[in-house]
Amino acid sequence: MGMKDQFQDKSEQWQQQAKQKAQEGREQGREPGQRGRQGEPGRERMRDEESERIRREEQERLDPDYDM
Repeated sequence: MGMKDQFQDKSEQWQQQAKQKAQEGREQGREPGQRGRQGEPGRERMRDEESERIRREEQERLDPDYDM
């Protein structure tokens, strides 16, 4: 097995591990990237509201461009 194959195999292993950890996090009610921060639902809700507000503002800013 060449070095290229070894690197590709290792990359595939890491990708699989990342997918497994993300799935485990979803099953435990966490978002991927949160490291065990449980018991803070208010913070998550605030983040969701903030991202929704930003998305709406961005959409409103872009909408007039398409009405021409």
